[in-house]
Amino acid sequence: MKGSVPPNVLAATSAFQRPSPIQAQSWPIVLSGRDMVGIAATGSGKTLAFGLPALTQILSQARSRFRLRSPTTPPAKPGQPICLVLAPTRELAQQTARVFDEAGKSCNVRCVCVYGGAPKWEQKKQARSIHWSPYDPMREGGGCAVVVATPGRLRDFMNDGDVKLDRVTTLVLDEADRMLDLGFEPEIREIAGATRADRQTVMFSATWPMSIQGAFMRDPVKVRIGAEGLKASHSITQIVEVVEPNDKDSHLTRLLKKYCGGQTPTPRTLIFALYKKERQNWACVPIHGDMTQRDREESVAAFKDGSKPLLVATDVAARGLDIKGVEYVINYTFPLTTEDYVHRIGRTGRAGKTGIAHTLFTVHDKARAGELANVLREAGAEVPDALTNFGTHVKKKESKLYGAHFKDVDTSVKATKITFD
Repeated sequence: MKGSVPPNVLAATSAFQRPSPIQAQSWPIVLSGRDMVGIAATGSGKTLAFGLPALTQILSQARSRFRLRSPTTPPAKPGQPICLVLAPTRELAQQTARVFDEAGKSCNVRCVCVYGGAPKWEQKKQARSIHWSPYDPMREGGGCAVVVATPGRLRDFMNDGDVKLDRVTTLVLDEADRMLDLGFEPEIREIAGATRADRQTVMFSATWPMSIQGAFMRDPVKVRIGAEGLKASHSITQIVEVVEPNDKDSHLTRLLKKYCGGQTPTPRTLIFALYKKERQNWACVPIHGDMTQRDREESVAAFKDGSKPLLVATDVAARGLDIKGVEYVINYTFPLTTEDYVHRIGRTGRAGKTGIAHTLFTVHDKARAGELANVLREAGAEVPDALTNFGTHVKKKESKLYGAHFKDVDTSVKATKITFD
């Protein structure tokens, strides 16, 4: 491993005692140039699992171009990244960009983050500054470009001519299942079609239709950390209570007193609600989809520095919110999917730490009782009798736009011709 990764890239792991399992399995595969599908628990270090090889390959290309330079070698134009990472939400995009920024400091590889909800002109200015210098790729202010983006905003920039993807050799689809659920398939297909035909594609996803996987990848290596199926991190203590819908407020008050009352400083606690209208008069900061980007960032900053240790959020914070020291996650309302439940509780118990996730489950959530019970059993957590009383049936996951796209289909069977009289 050390022999294939430059020391200035490996510096990003200087604080590690050892790589996480997904990193240890992914690095040799991605560095070999193979396409890969990776599945691992939240908070397991997936960003560096694809980030470190991406930086290594970027520098390798830069040095090759530098050695082979000639007066006729045309430099890349502004707005031509080498590595592209797609993420479903702005929070995940920003978090991924921060990891690339930190890892890229020692090797002078810059990253630009492109997402909706922020002024276009500022992001366009940054995107236009992206360039590739084949003559001196390591010079100050130069370097190789990484773009981390949400699909919608990136496609806008492509249509405006501000970003061109014809030099992208590494494409990463992070939380790919979520992007499909949000209806980004047309954007992803258009974006992938604008990259190099010989690109390497790396995908991290809980679930993904084989038809889509086949459209983007060439004979991918599949890496799964842990048992097959939906599962939560075992560093999280999961507690599920089945309660009456009208009693949730009193239960929340009880939980806040239990976990936060009398403690100084107040431990960081993340409270998830399904809808922004469910915010109550709690001494906290909120984050939801209708807030401006500046307000969202201010809320997260106050939660991070501990000045507001209670954060009430909708599922916009379920993925990509990487804040150290979140001790408790409380699900005031159960999410629409069990996948989102796993991502929600994954905001605690990250990077080897432990945490507690306490969930209020009501009769309105009974359609997901079977899946939740399976997640609890897999983690060795207690499964309440009141939860199993709702039944143990597990429905096939369905996309909001495309329906049950995980149906098992034998693609080798030929169609049957039907003749009508």
